[in-house]
Amino acid sequence: MPTALITGASSGLGAEYARRLAARGADLVLVARDVRALEEVATEARVRWGASVEVLAADLLVPEERALVERRLRDTPVDVLINNAGFGLPLSFETNDIEAEARHLALHVEVPMRLMHAALGPMLARGRGRILNVASAAAFMPRSTYGACKRWLVSFSRWADAEYAPRGVRVTAVCPGYTHTSFHERMGLAPGREGVPGWMWLDAGTVVEQSLRDLARGRAVSIPSLRYRVLTVLVRLLPDRIAARQGRRGR
Repeated sequence: MPTALITGASSGLGAEYARRLAARGADLVLVARDVRALEEVATEARVRWGASVEVLAADLLVPEERALVERRLRDTPVDVLINNAGFGLPLSFETNDIEAEARHLALHVEVPMRLMHAALGPMLARGRGRILNVASAAAFMPRSTYGACKRWLVSFSRWADAEYAPRGVRVTAVCPGYTHTSFHERMGLAPGREGVPGWMWLDAGTVVEQSLRDLARGRAVSIPSLRYRVLTVLVRLLPDRIAARQGRRGR
């Protein structure tokens, strides 16, 4: 059976990727800090779909713990790597704690880069593999450091897909908009608040299904839902000052 390693798998999109892949017959390696939450996701996958599930509790911002995940990718190859771990910060860069900003940058840029590097060697040696990097629609608009991090991830994914597709490894950056998950709940954001209308919110299951289809089709960038595909085109036509004003919605 194919094996998928998913970071940030204890909740939100990560847990939804685990469920959808287990339902398709994949075995799982689940990575996150919260071992209790990971075990809950793992138990569901084992009981409901008969998946073989390995739980790997690790804080990806701790070098020694991240190294365990990198070693797992190098020594026991997986078929699919999903870089999903992340967290959000307030948009006011000038008042944010700079150490929190540095951790934010590391988790959204350095960590997926390192895990991709660890996974690519075995994938290229076998001539097959899939890597999905969870970015954001914020990558296409000026939106503090979050948009900048996600823009890097989109750009790197596009390059990696073009570079490694001829050798059998496809890379996709998925760029969802506001999605009903614990990610936004932890930040206290809900539909209808802070200028984010209800129609801008997406269902987590829909985001995951569409992105997995795009990954299978070999698309370098996946933007789930027509409304966000239109929005990301329109916002790139706006002057930066106006685009940044639109990017202040939510948090």
